[in-house]
Amino acid sequence: MKFNCVVYFGHKLEHLLCFSCDRAACYNRSFQRIILSLYHLLVFHVGPFYIQLSYFVMLSVVGYLALKISKPRTEVDHSVIISDFDLFFTSVSSTTVSSMSTVEMESFSNTQLIIITILMLLGGEVFTSMLGLLFVRSKFTTKHSTCALKFNQQDSCPTHSSSEKLANGHQILELGNYVSDPIPDHSDQNIHEKQNIINSTNLNQKGLLVSNNCIDHSTSSSSSTDHLKYNSIRCLGYVVLGYLVVVHLMGSGLLSLYVSVIPSARQVLKAKGLKIQTFSALTMVSTFSNCGFVPTNENMIIFKKNSGLLLILIPQILAGNTLYPPCLRLLIWVLDKITRKGDFKYMLKNYNQLGYDHLLSADRCCLLAITVFGFIGVQLILFCSMEWNSGNMDGLNWYQKIVASLFQTVNSRNTGESVFDLSSIPTAILVLFVVMMYLPPYTTFLGIRDQEQYINTTCTTGYNEYDEKQKKQSERMSFVDRFLFSQLAYLGIFIILICITERENLKQDPLNYNVLNITIEVISAYGNVGFTTGYSCERKLKMKADAYDHDIHGGGGLCKDSWVGFVGHWSFKGKFILILVMFFGRLKKFTINTGKAWHLS
Repeated sequence: MKFNCVVYFGHKLEHLLCFSCDRAACYNRSFQRIILSLYHLLVFHVGPFYIQLSYFVMLSVVGYLALKISKPRTEVDHSVIISDFDLFFTSVSSTTVSSMSTVEMESFSNTQLIIITILMLLGGEVFTSMLGLLFVRSKFTTKHSTCALKFNQQDSCPTHSSSEKLANGHQILELGNYVSDPIPDHSDQNIHEKQNIINSTNLNQKGLLVSNNCIDHSTSSSSSTDHLKYNSIRCLGYVVLGYLVVVHLMGSGLLSLYVSVIPSARQVLKAKGLKIQTFSALTMVSTFSNCGFVPTNENMIIFKKNSGLLLILIPQILAGNTLYPPCLRLLIWVLDKITRKGDFKYMLKNYNQLGYDHLLSADRCCLLAITVFGFIGVQLILFCSMEWNSGNMDGLNWYQKIVASLFQTVNSRNTGESVFDLSSIPTAILVLFVVMMYLPPYTTFLGIRDQEQYINTTCTTGYNEYDEKQKKQSERMSFVDRFLFSQLAYLGIFIILICITERENLKQDPLNYNVLNITIEVISAYGNVGFTTGYSCERKLKMKADAYDHDIHGGGGLCKDSWVGFVGHWSFKGKFILILVMFFGRLKKFTINTGKAWHLS
């Protein structure tokens, strides 16, 4: 009886386990179908703007949760309390590579600095463009598979067991249709004809006999081109990944080596309690992704005498931003010369068919490089001419002055790392920096040859093809597009809104809160640069009165200088508006052509 009970429960347990395994397998298959359906919906039915917006928002939320869970650094100041909103602001600033700061960088622990490094890496333009290539590849693969399936179903050639059977039955395929004409076997002429039929039939890789007359040469050529295009897209993804990995590894290695060898740089990190590996990794990722975060409160001001460190970072700034297309094309050209692989040659000739906006033509890359170095040269000349003997240059020799000035001007386009206090820089240079921050990274001077071609086309035909294209796009403009403003108009709206939210501070503290400083902060957030004039208690007009009133109620001085951006002293509403500006600036490539419905005349 006892044995029967054990057997009974054993059978029941076996059935329960089998049922559980079946249910788990069913749930697994259902989950896979849901994931595939969502992926298909994401790739084919959702626009790239909404995909990237969702990506940056989700990444910001995940980054905030990670920063919230990890504890801040307490060795320097045990009273460090970072609000949840400031953590979210920092996460958004890292994800959008804007480096707008409301918290001192030395308040973050080593774990939080690693989290910020990961956010900057995942939010960088090169990394996100590599993810875009995966989407292009997925679309191309699915479309190619669907076309191939339809072609096999509609236009496939019938199969035969052997060439002998084909010869005896004389079945020829012409454009997918059978033509049957039995051939007698008693004449030599018919035997010769049968041999010609066999020779005119190809044996494919699957052992199927297909007549040469059945081959559609245009379809074959198109299939070959699609296959080459697919391989080129896949190869381009590997090239971008290799470019990303090699630059980061080399840059981090050089930074670690420099800090380890140079005593002054090593002493700075030791005094601040920063690890060399963390400093090198964060600074390299921040520089290449053009974010501008540095794990020191003073940013790069404390390293302005270390010219070697600045020279290591300058190429990384350009390679990850304005000169990324020329560097990428040069890398592909070198790989083509070394490997002689057709994929690289296809990339160079058909750069505009791969769906990768950063792969430009050779002429455009040359013009882009000339434009970039031209802008740097203009800024460097103006900066050196006005700041050579200023207080910012105290303690620097002529070589250090040139390198520091070059580093500051190179950072004005996107990165935002500073070796000088921007609040002490002349207004003329600040206005020039605002213009540089506003310009898109691939702003290119139109060549003389392109200008002449435009003028000649307009004069000979009476109209220009580009103008006709713009007219057609205007006719197809949607209802919503007709009411969208230009990017400059939106920036004006953001500046007005911030002036409204900070109107009390504009009245009481006009030296810190002025329209120029607010404009610099907004344009810097829009350009994802990170330049800021900061906030100084010395410029506060009512500092003594506020401190006196505060002493009456008990306590010390009200104003306290801190190494945070100007936005760190704004109200909650002002910070929230700047978060919108950072998202808007990170996705500005989707709104670069808006406002076309508005004509100023």
